[in-house]
Amino acid sequence: MMESSRQIMAIGNHSAFQATIEELSHQGWSVFHPESLPEALAIIGKHDCRIGLAFLEEDTASLPLEMERASELAALHWVVLVEDVERLSDKARDLIYSYCFAYRAAPLDIHSVNVLLEGALGMAKLQDRYDAYREGHQNDDLRMVGDTPVMQYLYRTIHKVASVDAPVLITGESGTGKELTARAIHELSSRRQGPFNVVNCGALPAGLIQSELFGHEKGAFTGANQRKTGIIENSQDGTLFLDEIGDLPLDMQVNLLRFLETLTVFRVGGLKEIPVDVRVLAATHVDLEKAVERGEFREDLFHRLNVLQVQTPALREHPEDIEPLANFFFHRFSSDKPAKVRGFSHESLVVMRQHRWPGNIREMVNRVRRSMIMCEHRLISPSDLGLERRNGHSRDTDSLQQVRDTAECEAIKAALVRNKHKVLHAARELGISRVTLYRLLEKHGIDRSGGSDETTGAFPSTSKTIQLT
Repeated sequence: MMESSRQIMAIGNHSAFQATIEELSHQGWSVFHPESLPEALAIIGKHDCRIGLAFLEEDTASLPLEMERASELAALHWVVLVEDVERLSDKARDLIYSYCFAYRAAPLDIHSVNVLLEGALGMAKLQDRYDAYREGHQNDDLRMVGDTPVMQYLYRTIHKVASVDAPVLITGESGTGKELTARAIHELSSRRQGPFNVVNCGALPAGLIQSELFGHEKGAFTGANQRKTGIIENSQDGTLFLDEIGDLPLDMQVNLLRFLETLTVFRVGGLKEIPVDVRVLAATHVDLEKAVERGEFREDLFHRLNVLQVQTPALREHPEDIEPLANFFFHRFSSDKPAKVRGFSHESLVVMRQHRWPGNIREMVNRVRRSMIMCEHRLISPSDLGLERRNGHSRDTDSLQQVRDTAECEAIKAALVRNKHKVLHAARELGISRVTLYRLLEKHGIDRSGGSDETTGAFPSTSKTIQLT
C-alpha cells in the first residue's frame, strides 16, 4: 500500500490563513485550496490527499456541515487553526473534538503549524501500515481473524480435515462460529464448486422436516401440489451442513442414519431410491454423548457423524484475539457509523479484555455494531459497548482467585497440547511434579487426553475459536 503523500486539503479564506498556505509550500507541502465541497471531493478522488488544514472562524458554519455531509472529508486527518477557541460555537468545538487530529489557536507561526501537520501525516502513515497489516494477517482462504499460535494450528487442522471426505462433527458454545467452520471446510475441499446448504434442525417445523430434507412427490400429502426436491438431494456434489443436530427428533434421526449408511434418499410418497453424493457436516452446542446416555440421541447416528471432530471454544479462552476482532468488525461495519467515529478508546479495549463474552463472537458483533451507531464522540467508550466500569472495575471483572484459576487452567491445557498430552513432559515444562499436575488436572476438570484421537483427526479441546466475519 502506498504511503500518504505530503498533500494538504486547505479550507478557509482568512487573510492570515492565506499567508500560512503560501509559507507551507516552502516546507515541502503541496496545498489544494478548493472553493466548494464538490471541488474538494474531486481533489480527494484524484490525489493522495490524507491531511486537512482548516481555518475556523467564530462565525464559520459551513465547515461543520460539510464534514457531516461528506464522509470523504471526515476521513482526512484534520489540523484546525482558530483565532480564539473560547469564542467558537458549541458546534465548532464539537467538530474539533470529534473529527480533528489537533488544533492551534492564534498567534500562528509556520513552525508550529508545520509540526502539527507532520504529526497528522505520521498518523496517516501509521493507519496505512495498520490497514496493510490487518489485511495481510487475515486468513483469506478461511475468512478468519487471529494470528496466535493456536489459531495457526486451527487453520492447519481445518486444511487437513478438508482434504478428506468423511463426516465432521463441529461442537462448541453458541456464537463461536460453527457455521463458519463448516463453510471453511467446504471451501477448502474438493467439493468447493458444489453447493453448500445449511439446515437448522432446531428451526424446522416438526411436520415438515422429512419433506424439507428428503423432498416429496406430487400428491404425497395434502398440499403437495407438485414434486419437491429435498435439501439433501439439492446438495449433490456439495456439502450439507446440519446445524443444531442435537435438536433433531428421534424419528428423523432414523431416516438420517439410513441416508448416511446408504447415501440414498426416498422422497415422501416416492417409490425408488435416489443416490446422492453429499458430504455431511453437523454442529451442536449440546453434549451429544450425554444426550446419548439420556436416550435423546441415537448412539449409532452419533458415531456416524463423529468421524472427525472440530471444537470451537469460547472467545474468553483466547482473549489475545479480542482487540484484532473488535477492529476487524469496526472496519467491516464502517459504513454504518458516523464519520467522526474513528475507533476504540484504550479503556474500551481494556474492558473488552476483561469481559467474559458469554455470547462469544456473536455478542461481540452485536456490541461493536451497536456502539458504532450510538457513539457520539471520536472514540468508542465502554458505555457505548454496554461494558461500562463501576468503581474502577468492569461489570464482568472476575475476582483475583478466578483470574488465577483461569490462567492456571489455560497454561496447563496449552502445555498438554504442546507436549501431545504426555503428562510427564507437560509437568517438566511447567516446572512441577507429575503428581502435582495430576492434582491440578483433577482440580480444573481437564481431560489429560485432550479428548483427541489422532487416528481420527479429532481436535484437542484447547483449539481456538473459528472467527465470524
